[in-house]
Amino acid sequence: MPTLTIDNREINVPAGTKVIEAAERLGIMIPRFCFHPALGSVGACRVCAVSFKEGPVKGIQMSCMVDARDGMVISTTDAEAVDFRRHVIEFLMLNHPHDCPVCDEGGHCLLQDLTVAGGHGLRRYRGLKRTHTNQDLGPLVQHEMNRCIQCYRCARYYQEFTGYRDLGVMGIGSRVYFGRSVPGMLESPFAGNLIDICPTGVYTDKPSRYTGRRWDFQRQPSLCIHCSLGCNLTASARYRQVVRHEARPNPEVNGHFICDRGRYGYAYACIADRPRQAMSAGTPGPIDEILAGACKAIQQTVDQYDPGSVAVVTSSRCSLETLAEVKQACRQRGWTGPATAHTNRQALNQKTAVGCLRPELAVSLAAVAEAHDVLVIGADPLNEAPMLALSLRQVQRRGGHVTVIDPRGVRLPFDFDHWAVHPSAISAIVEALIQEIGGHGKTAPAVSTTFDVTTLARRLNASPRPIVVCGTDILTPREINLAGDLARALRRTHKVAGLFYTLTGANAFAAALTHDQPVSTETVLDRIEDGSVRLLVTVEQDLWRDFPDRNRLQAALKRLDHLVVLDYIDSPLNREAGHFIPTQPLYESGGHWINQEGGLQAASPVMAGGEPIEITGSLDHPPRVFDSHIPGDEPLAAWRAMAALAGEAEADPAMQLKTALADFHPAVNRLPAEVPGQRIDLEAVAHDRVESGPAPGPADDDTPAEAIVLLLVDWTFGTETLSAMAPALKKVEAAPVAHLHPDEIARLELAEGKPVTISLNGNRMTVPVKVDPRMAAGVMVIPRHHLLEWQVFGETRVIAERSQLSAESE
Repeated sequence: MPTLTIDNREINVPAGTKVIEAAERLGIMIPRFCFHPALGSVGACRVCAVSFKEGPVKGIQMSCMVDARDGMVISTTDAEAVDFRRHVIEFLMLNHPHDCPVCDEGGHCLLQDLTVAGGHGLRRYRGLKRTHTNQDLGPLVQHEMNRCIQCYRCARYYQEFTGYRDLGVMGIGSRVYFGRSVPGMLESPFAGNLIDICPTGVYTDKPSRYTGRRWDFQRQPSLCIHCSLGCNLTASARYRQVVRHEARPNPEVNGHFICDRGRYGYAYACIADRPRQAMSAGTPGPIDEILAGACKAIQQTVDQYDPGSVAVVTSSRCSLETLAEVKQACRQRGWTGPATAHTNRQALNQKTAVGCLRPELAVSLAAVAEAHDVLVIGADPLNEAPMLALSLRQVQRRGGHVTVIDPRGVRLPFDFDHWAVHPSAISAIVEALIQEIGGHGKTAPAVSTTFDVTTLARRLNASPRPIVVCGTDILTPREINLAGDLARALRRTHKVAGLFYTLTGANAFAAALTHDQPVSTETVLDRIEDGSVRLLVTVEQDLWRDFPDRNRLQAALKRLDHLVVLDYIDSPLNREAGHFIPTQPLYESGGHWINQEGGLQAASPVMAGGEPIEITGSLDHPPRVFDSHIPGDEPLAAWRAMAALAGEAEADPAMQLKTALADFHPAVNRLPAEVPGQRIDLEAVAHDRVESGPAPGPADDDTPAEAIVLLLVDWTFGTETLSAMAPALKKVEAAPVAHLHPDEIARLELAEGKPVTISLNGNRMTVPVKVDPRMAAGVMVIPRHHLLEWQVFGETRVIAERSQLSAESE
């Protein structure tokens, strides 16, 4: 480790560390524009100049371009270096507009900071400024090219780091231009990071434009709950309204960036139709009275039948605190549940994945980016967990290989090997890989010669750091178990190997810990239909939107004596419920979530509850009245409402929550505040692993020759419940279509762009068809889009006869 001296302070740093980074470890912030920890050095801006006094390098040099070496003596305050930096800043300001008072970047602009710090206050150049025409880059990013200082961060991030090519650098000399060849919406689902990475105001946040300065906002560390990765972000609120998300660096999870779904998906918390008033049979009333009425209905049901006649359904978007309260209530009161997944297959999938994840195999998103070879099984990273796609891009950039085994037409912003196999063939391929890697002479299952299993197995076996990534949305428990077996087989070949599951929900990991055996909404509906469940409590679970069989759901709900709904989003079930209790989103309640690798993370409350001022004031000044409460401040944290329903309203809330968390699961053996950012005890989780038998429902191996597998899947935009409500993201989402292989299009006598009608279980759904030559034959892929009434099939993985698919007549 080289030892060097910076401003009379000595430091040891790892070999390869740049001088600018070594100084930062000492708390010395050398000015920079082009340098960024995620992008590395390029030496474009020349503002990081320092003076090298002694050692192998002498004179004024750029600190971002020089590796730290033994014996270096460096001064950042040397008069010559300071003067050099001052002149560079003056040159950068020659053409810069003096629009700080109206620039959205004002107040957190690096150029503004360094201009002031460099002492540049008077403009000496009297010539005309160079000007550019701005481009329309879509509804998310505002473009102001005249503020550019040619640091190249945007082009390097967009093209090199993310792999997209529609934005870059054009022109030469003083006419360098950063943008698109033609105006238009940016293609990358990570384009919002341009806002954070730009050191000036070239790229600013369009949805939050003119809402305030950074110092006007209430800002708190928060989490993205739109997938299972748990990316870290900073949420900003003003006037009781969340107005902006920014990436919050976390080296083990999302690094410095987040996807656009996480950046812009916050509107659900503040939209006008968010339910904020408690209701009894659709009639608003005081929340205390509604809670008391719900408690009375629960007690009457228990007295008339038995405790098991009360069932609870919750979701993976609930916080750990809420899940802990729900689990404790069910266990202590003898209620049925909690159900945390919709179908039996989904419940078993999440339980299986969580049980397979051992401490020696679990890896972070950052570890995936550092892998040499990654095998993705049954996952579509860009659509299911977008930041995973960005990590896989870094594998490819470093010369690694990415192989995806999935029936969908998976697309990623880099070159990769795609094995578009039928769902029924996935388990055989994975079994064959296991046998090739460590089967000890056992016969591998027969696999199509189209796929070279032997070569892939040899490459994984020779790799110094292979990682297996496995989805849980379209697969069966058997395939999820096999992915774990493959990772263990690689681990036994004396190397570092990792296992990374993507789960279906922000807190799906914690949801899987709420019961010893998998329980699903499907199971609860079975008990409603046989009369053993008479009252249903749904906790932050929109069954109307997310359960895959709406007809069955409606019929079952009609058989109930009572329905109690706790949620913060609008749904027809809210008005049908006997008692509706509004709850708080994470921006108001805070809470803890466990991401897909078992990492325990916290989100702080950002603001107090209440209707945004733009709603109470009808886009004008709020009402000039004085009252003892804030309009719309009734909603409770879901765990508090659940404690009240369980009869714990008189208990101290803090002690009640502490007790519930302590009893939640042995893996969560300490209060979350004591272990921020750490993994829970995965050994304790592995003890209750469920050995999967045959997957619920028809087996793909028994698929008739004339059958086709329907997969209802996630898209980056338009399918996830919360982000689909964001007005900004509605402008970038694609219209829902059914993807089919060209051979299937011809076989079914369909035409691209024309609608196809699917008739199944007495239900019909019509959707336009799109040809996708990258996907497997024998499969139809349909998004669970909010514009599509897809809740007709009873499952998200269904086997249908081809005769049940027909062209819609004109």
